Amino acid sequence: MGNVDYVYPSSNDNQGGHAHQHRVAIPPPQPFIKSFKNSLKETFFPDDPLRQFKNQSPCRKLVLGLQYFLPILEWAPRYTLQFFKADLISGITIASLAIPQGISYAKLANLPPILGLYSSFIPPLVYAMMGSSRDLAVGTVAVASLLTASMLGQEVSATENPTLYLHLAFTATLFAGLLQASLGLLRLGFIVDFLSHATIVGFMAGAATVVILQQLKGVLGLEHFTHSTDIISVLRSVFSQTHEWRWESGVLGVGFLFFLLITRYFSKRRPKFFWISAMAPLTSVILGSVLVYLTHAEKHGVQVIGNLKKGLNPPSFGDLVFTSPYMITAVKTGMITGIIALAEGIAVGRSFAMFKHYHIDGNKEMVAIGTMNIVGSCFSCYLTTGPFSRSAVNFNAGCKTAMSNVVMAIAVMLTLLFLTPLFHYTPLVVLSAIIIAAMLGLIDYEAAIHLWQVDKFDFVVCMGAYVGVVFGSVEVGLVLAVAISVLRLLLFVARPKTVVLGNLPNSTHYRNVEQYQNTSNVPGVLILEIDAPIYFANSSYLRERISRWIDEEEDKLKSSGETSLQYVILDMSAVGNIDTSGITMFEEVLKTTDRRGLKLVLANPGAEVMKKLNKAKFLEKIGQEWIYLTVGEAVEACNCKLHTCKPDSTKEESQPWNNV
Repeated sequence: MGNVDYVYPSSNDNQGGHAHQHRVAIPPPQPFIKSFKNSLKETFFPDDPLRQFKNQSPCRKLVLGLQYFLPILEWAPRYTLQFFKADLISGITIASLAIPQGISYAKLANLPPILGLYSSFIPPLVYAMMGSSRDLAVGTVAVASLLTASMLGQEVSATENPTLYLHLAFTATLFAGLLQASLGLLRLGFIVDFLSHATIVGFMAGAATVVILQQLKGVLGLEHFTHSTDIISVLRSVFSQTHEWRWESGVLGVGFLFFLLITRYFSKRRPKFFWISAMAPLTSVILGSVLVYLTHAEKHGVQVIGNLKKGLNPPSFGDLVFTSPYMITAVKTGMITGIIALAEGIAVGRSFAMFKHYHIDGNKEMVAIGTMNIVGSCFSCYLTTGPFSRSAVNFNAGCKTAMSNVVMAIAVMLTLLFLTPLFHYTPLVVLSAIIIAAMLGLIDYEAAIHLWQVDKFDFVVCMGAYVGVVFGSVEVGLVLAVAISVLRLLLFVARPKTVVLGNLPNSTHYRNVEQYQNTSNVPGVLILEIDAPIYFANSSYLRERISRWIDEEEDKLKSSGETSLQYVILDMSAVGNIDTSGITMFEEVLKTTDRRGLKLVLANPGAEVMKKLNKAKFLEKIGQEWIYLTVGEAVEACNCKLHTCKPDSTKEESQPWNNV
């Protein structure tokens, strides 16, 4: 890269010099109310949900409004028998997965197993009416169950005070639902975006590891087990009780886990046989129950579920706890589990919507998920969302609409009414095997490898979440991951890129000299590009960085004996906005360049920037003639001035910056 034989390219060769050069316009002033309204709209309504209501009759507006909040009114009139056949098959398939998973996850949350079935009955019916995803299969999830157990367990023991613990779980679900629905109604969906993809990969893998370790209690048939979730406490608890390990439980657990993993592997290799892995958990429950019943294994240390209450969900309005100090625990648990459940539900919904080329509204999903949890908390349900494993089975089974959730709910209802006594002999070790098999699918090591290859910082975020969850607790992992993500965001804002631009051969294009090795320097001109909006957080850094670029350029020119620096051009194309600190920074840079005998030139400032620079009277200070539409025009103007008014020959002797 050099500037030997540099030819100044002209963008106005055919236009007769500068006669037709365009000026950078200052946008016309806008009333404050109008600009404030536009900002609000961009923040909270980027998808413009009210567009469909324009130019419609009042009656049509009412129908569209109802369809917006209850999407079932939109797809139900178009529903066909073909759709129902597909939804019936997928509904029955996910029910066969939901029943054993529901019981397992309720045990994981230290709640009565029947709650897992209650939570797979009412919430799916609510979601079918209000949800916009066709593929989301609603139910309880392992991570939220684990969070519920660890956070509520810190305040109330599930074994010593089971009734209060149960009531707190309902109250936490109510607050989770209220938070979720409020975020959706207030259009605050972007808050969930702070849980980046890397955070979710690490967090889910960490939570899955913790859940698997917790299942060692069931697999080894241990009676007493630690309430902590970190790996060290769990392993200490397992290996300090080697004399209490039950080989019968261990053999059964490993056998069923092997069966579940083999069926999943087979279904992955042959997607047509997806139903084999979907039916495997229920098959395991049936086989395990028959085995225990025939061998009376419950008398030989194999723990069983025992009696499950027959009948539908009892109402739980009166069980909600609104008294101190327990309410604070319920609110805290509800908020953390609610955000996690929401992030998972929306991420799952969006990924399947992408496969089928349709769009889901994140804010509408939040309202649907929130409402189903609010309603669920009043009918003996605990936190539900759209788990990935169940939704993947629903998708592979060929579901067409949310009706598959209704079919699943009906199947669960029939189970509650007639089939619960059949689960009496189900061994807990089978439930542990089902959970371990489901959790192994959540440890996405391929995604972590991909993060490492593409973006090392994202990998650090991912591992931060994983290590935090596994060695600390679920809350520690979550806080750590969000903190690292926000730190990265702040670094992007506080330390924006500034690069030197050079001229591409035989063109008027100016590009980053590090990216394009064949660019040429423009003699006497330093061109810098600022790559971010200029705010209070980065204005000091940018001021110092620009000064450093000028120092480095002058040192380089001195040592090579080339033309001294005369002009500093700032390319403002990427500067979308500026605040008062940014304007002050420009005033200081202008003073510094003037003191050094240099001229500051701006290229392509945007509308918002021009408006504020004009109001701050900065344009008068710099002079409108030093603001250009493109870098090419700015370079040409500098070149023209360099060659018509030669720099003062005494400048070399009396450089003002030598005296500073």
